Amino acid sequence: MSGVREPGELFGPRFSLFADTMSVGLATAVACLPVVTIPAALSTACAVLRGAGEDRPATAGRYFSLLRRRLRGGDLVAGGVAVAGVLWFLADLALARAGLPGGAVFALAAGAIGCCAALVGLRACGRPESVSDWRAAVGAALDDAVRDAGGSALVLLAVVTGVLCAWMLLPLAFLVPGPLALALTAIDVRTRREVQGS
Repeated sequence: MSGVREPGELFGPRFSLFADTMSVGLATAVACLPVVTIPAALSTACAVLRGAGEDRPATAGRYFSLLRRRLRGGDLVAGGVAVAGVLWFLADLALARAGLPGGAVFALAAGAIGCCAALVGLRACGRPESVSDWRAAVGAALDDAVRDAGGSALVLLAVVTGVLCAWMLLPLAFLVPGPLALALTAIDVRTRREVQGS
């Protein structure tokens, strides 16, 4: 993306990226409504925003075009696994609250495992491999999560920020996927540059 303001452009390229992120975020929020499409929707948003750095348009139209072309059985399986994981996690926490012996320790362990699984899943969505091969993306994301603790902390911070924004003002929940996808993409680009630089 060039840093030069076009004639008649009011805000410049940085504001354009912000506006593109919001439009892609709204498109992602709509694509996430069937729930099992959440991984594919977030992965596609990351791919579109990554393309913005290569002078490709980051628009809702391009987003839906890429999402239509890429939706396949593997994407729905990834979504099903994510939904099953969340339901299992919630069921475990409900059992821990039921007053079973060792419930507090179990809840703590379940929370740590759930947090790690969400971290790897989100980092996988940010990787370019997720567009065509979820197994490769998850494997690489697992390596990234272990090797790049700073990036993993940034992912968790982005999620916490999104949750707090949605909690403070519920309509902001529809805007969260865009900044989250931008954060995941930026963290992945940062990690790749560090690996190439070493």
